[in-house]
Amino acid sequence: MTLTTQRFTLEEYLNYDDGTDSLYELVNGELVSMALGTGQHGEIVDFINTQFRTEIARIGRDWVSKQMAIGVQSPRGDRWDTVRIPDVVIIPKEQWRNLQNREAVIRLNEAPPLLVVEVVSTSTKSVDYRAKRAEYCVLNIPEYWVVDPLQAKITVFTLSEGWYDEVVFTESDRLISPTFTELNLTVNQILFSEI
Repeated sequence: MTLTTQRFTLEEYLNYDDGTDSLYELVNGELVSMALGTGQHGEIVDFINTQFRTEIARIGRDWVSKQMAIGVQSPRGDRWDTVRIPDVVIIPKEQWRNLQNREAVIRLNEAPPLLVVEVVSTSTKSVDYRAKRAEYCVLNIPEYWVVDPLQAKITVFTLSEGWYDEVVFTESDRLISPTFTELNLTVNQILFSEI
C-alpha cells in the first residue's frame, strides 16, 4: 500500500484552516505540526522576547520583537514551498505594519528579518542547527541564534560574505550580538531565567 502526502503551495498554506488552533510550518510543501514545547522552552522564548523588547525601547530603535507570530518563506532545493516560524523574530515596525492585513509571512522578495532565534528541543535539534541555518543564510538574515538548553549553550551566527560565522557561548559568557551591541545577557541568565 502506498501512502501519498498532500503537498501545498504557499498560497494554499496561507489559506489553510483545519478548524483547530494547531500551528504548522510548511516544509517542502508538507504541513509539519509544531509541537507544544516544554515549559522550559516557553520560558526561554518569553524571556528572550521580553529582553529584546526592553532593549529595543532602551536604544530607541523602530523595531518589533515577535514571539512565534511571523513566518519566513524559505528557499529549498525543489519546487515545493517552505515557511518557517522562528521562536522570536526582530523586524522593523514598518515591515510589521505591512503584515497587518495579510498572513504574517515574510516572502522571498521582501526584506529579511534583522534577527531570528530558535530554541532547540529534542525533536528540532537537527533542523535548527542544519536546515534552518542553511535556509536563513540564503535569505540573508544578518543574525541567527540557536539557543540550546539541551547542551547549555547559545550559538550566534552572523552573516559574513554569504555564509554564517558562528560563535558559541556557554555559562557566564556575555552574548555578543551585532544587532544588539549593548545587550548585557549571559547564557545562564537566558537558560535559567526564573518564572
